[in-house]
Amino acid sequence: MTAPGTQRQTWLVCALLCMAVLVVFLPALRCNFISFDDPDYVTSNRDIQQGLNWQDIKWALTTSHAANWHPLTWISHTMDYSLYGLNPAGHHLTSVALHMASVALLFLLLRHITGALWPSAFVGAMFGLHPLRVESVVWISERKDVLSTFFWMLTVGAYVRYVDNLKSQISKFKFYYVLALIFFALGLMAKSMLVTLPFVLLLLDYWPLARLELGPNFSWRPLLEKIPFFVLAAGDSVVTFLIQNHFGVVMALRSFPLSVRLANVPFAYVRYMAKNFCPTGLAIFYPSRLLGPLAVGGSLCLLGAVSVWMVRRWRAQPYLVVGWCWFLGMLVPTIGLVQVSTQSMADRYSYLPSVGLWIMVAWGVRDWAGDRPWARAMTALAGAAAVIACMVLTPRQVQYWRNSRTLFTRAAAVTDQYFLAYYNIGCYAVDRGDYGEAIYDYKKALSSEPDNTLWSNHSRAYNDLGFAYLHEGQISNAVANFEKALSLQPIYPQAYYNLGRAFLTNNQPDVAIDCLQRALALDENPNILGALAAAYAGAGRLSEAMSAAQRASQLALAQNNQALAGALESQLRTYQARAGGSHP
Repeated sequence: MTAPGTQRQTWLVCALLCMAVLVVFLPALRCNFISFDDPDYVTSNRDIQQGLNWQDIKWALTTSHAANWHPLTWISHTMDYSLYGLNPAGHHLTSVALHMASVALLFLLLRHITGALWPSAFVGAMFGLHPLRVESVVWISERKDVLSTFFWMLTVGAYVRYVDNLKSQISKFKFYYVLALIFFALGLMAKSMLVTLPFVLLLLDYWPLARLELGPNFSWRPLLEKIPFFVLAAGDSVVTFLIQNHFGVVMALRSFPLSVRLANVPFAYVRYMAKNFCPTGLAIFYPSRLLGPLAVGGSLCLLGAVSVWMVRRWRAQPYLVVGWCWFLGMLVPTIGLVQVSTQSMADRYSYLPSVGLWIMVAWGVRDWAGDRPWARAMTALAGAAAVIACMVLTPRQVQYWRNSRTLFTRAAAVTDQYFLAYYNIGCYAVDRGDYGEAIYDYKKALSSEPDNTLWSNHSRAYNDLGFAYLHEGQISNAVANFEKALSLQPIYPQAYYNLGRAFLTNNQPDVAIDCLQRALALDENPNILGALAAAYAGAGRLSEAMSAAQRASQLALAQNNQALAGALESQLRTYQARAGGSHP
């Protein structure tokens, strides 16, 4: 495995790759948070905003917030908030740095285990600079992608050192094996998609490590070594499924029958391949749809033909079957066999699987060129052109992520998912205080799909439309939309809270009390308690108002929300003054 060329060449290429990644993704530092998932992960997440302490670490290890168990991701967001607050540039800088580190590690790993400088550099460049990487790197909520991939690379690096030391009979081989397991566990704690990593290690054992041979020289050792890895992967898979199923993220079988899910699998694989080689029409969301027999049959024929050809070449060109199985296998958790959410595919899911396709291309082209000077010159020019194209297209894709409006306007232009697009544009308008524009966007979103659409839930949109109406002073419209939200989702504390606020604004405190008590029964929140205190006061029930305000203030302090606690204390003093009491 001793590579031709010097170590100096390797580090020079590695430095150039890192510089290219930095240049391409530097515009991300001017992008803002977006309304989709970023509030859950950062901007409205009080837990990560309390600073890194033992209480926060305990929360990260035990919470299933955002329908996932990824404690390392929560700790990463907490550290960023401690450093940068709500300045998105700092959060983007961390994600870009993690991506850059993964690109460097991938190149160095491939260079080490294959001995091939330029194919390794090409794979590193396409992994690092491709437009499909934008969603994983620039979307702050997808920190789990870049963080888990960084530990994925460290796991493979430690495993390769284990293999090297084992072959050389160096005593440290056990240390590196344990280190690989630790890195793998940490990666799973950042994102569960790493469950396929043991499978990739077996592929690397076959090529290029040449440890897994079929035939008379077959050894069970490479398989037995992976048992602890598979045990960790299985445990994480069970936890993830149970959490997502509990939160309703895993779609019910009646919503996505097996036939629908199976039909989407080959079509999604082909679409991932197409976008990998022709990255056009990229969007944050690709809605699921019913597929015709031509689309499904054509996709199956294409995948079958490629698979048959790969199997026929497995001895002569083992990297082809390794790259193909890498691509197919790493996408299994997200390909739709178990339907999560309503998308048919996502750019971020191609983050690591795409490496398999580029391995096939890089080593396949190298073998085709051979020692022919003209062929090698052609491949060098083609490779350089592909890298330059990515360096032009990727910054343009980054620009769509400037804010929610640019991102979802683009999504509406390249997909037919108007509901999600216009709903999030409405959320962006609310964040800017433009409630009239938000009403227009929310209504446009809701008019794009019927309420009984198979895979849509409009309760949140109706609630947010009511919120915009409330701020515009249109109380009757606000009440109608909050009630519509509750008819679709009866267990919805935010809608009850907003409905109570609407009745309180309309001088109907008794009705408001009933709504706010329902909200409080579902979610003991200081904001709900504060509104309930105001409703009690409006109904002349000052003792109950003081009790609710005091509870609200104590809860806000427990959550380290000093500003809200101060406002509630002021509210409590007002009620005490009205009752003729004094502050305790």
